[in-house]
Amino acid sequence: RFGARKILLCGLLLESAAFIWIGLSPSYWMLLAMMGVAGLANAVYHPANYAILNASVQSGRIGQAFSIHTAAGMLGNAVAPVTMVLLLSVTDWKTGLIVCGVTGGLASVLIAANAGALQETASQTEIKQPSTARSGLRLLFSQPILLGALFFLCIGVAGHGVSAFGVATLTVIHEITVTEAATILSAYLFASPIGVLCGGWIADRIRHHHLFAGVCFVAIALAFFTMAGLSMRLELIAFVFVIAGFFSGVVSPSRDMLIRSLAPPTEMGKVFGFVSTGFNVAGIIAPPLFGYILDHHNPSAVFWTVGAVSLLTVLTVVTTGQKRERNLA
Repeated sequence: RFGARKILLCGLLLESAAFIWIGLSPSYWMLLAMMGVAGLANAVYHPANYAILNASVQSGRIGQAFSIHTAAGMLGNAVAPVTMVLLLSVTDWKTGLIVCGVTGGLASVLIAANAGALQETASQTEIKQPSTARSGLRLLFSQPILLGALFFLCIGVAGHGVSAFGVATLTVIHEITVTEAATILSAYLFASPIGVLCGGWIADRIRHHHLFAGVCFVAIALAFFTMAGLSMRLELIAFVFVIAGFFSGVVSPSRDMLIRSLAPPTEMGKVFGFVSTGFNVAGIIAPPLFGYILDHHNPSAVFWTVGAVSLLTVLTVVTTGQKRERNLA
C-alpha cells in the first residue's frame, strides 16, 4: 500500500536512530522505550525484503535470491557478537551502540542511492487494483496462509530448542564438556547457511516445494531422534548435528517459495509479514517450554520434542502445498 522501499528505508532509519539514542541517553527507561521502537522497526524487514525480491528477481532465480537473503541474515547474526566485542575492546558500550546506529544509517543511504534497482510490484495493472482491508484479512485468515503461519511457528520452536538449549542438553545426555557441546552447536550453525545456499539452487529446479520441504523435516526429525535415543561417540554426535543443520538450511528457500506461491503478487509483503510472526510467537513460547522440559523431565526429551515438532512441521507444509495445488488444478 505504501511501497516496500519506503517502508524498508523508514524501518532501517528508525532502528538506527533508536540505537543512537540509547547511546546518547543511557537510562533504563530510555533503553526500554528505544528497544521497543527498534523492535517495531525491525518488524518491517521481512515483509518489505520479500516483496522487493519477488518483484525484482526473475522467477527462475527467485529461489537463489531467497537463499542469499537468508544466508546474509545468518552471516549478520554471526558477525554481530564479534563486532560488539571488538567495539567494546576499543571504546565503551554507549559509543559501540552509536557506531552500530550510524552503520545502519549509512546502509540506508546506500539502499536509497540504489533504489532504482529495487522493484515493488509485479505490474502497473496490479497497482491500479489495490486490495481492500476486508479482502486482505480474508486472505490472511484463509486456511493455506494460517497453515503457513503454523509452519513458521513450528520451525521457530524447533530452532529455538536447538540453538538455546542444545548445549545444555548435549552436556547432560552425552556427558561431554560445555566446550565440546558449544563447538558442535557452532558446526550446526555453520552448516545451516551452507545448506541455505544449496537449497536456493535446488528450489529453482523443483516444482513440488512442499514435498521437498517435507523430506527435509523428516531428516531433521530423524537426526534429533537419533541424538535423543542413542549413545554415540563425540565425532558421530557432531556429524549428526551437522546433517541436521544442513537440512535446516537447505529447506529455507523451498519454505519461502511455498509461501510465495500462496500470495498474490501485490500482497507479498502482507503475507510474508503475517506468516513470519510465527517466528516471533515461537520466540515467546519456546524458551519456557524447553526450559521446563530440561528442568522437570529427562533432558533427552528436549531433542525428542525438537524431532516431534519437526514431524508436525511436515504435516503443516505438506497440507499447505496440497491445498495450493488443488487451488491451481
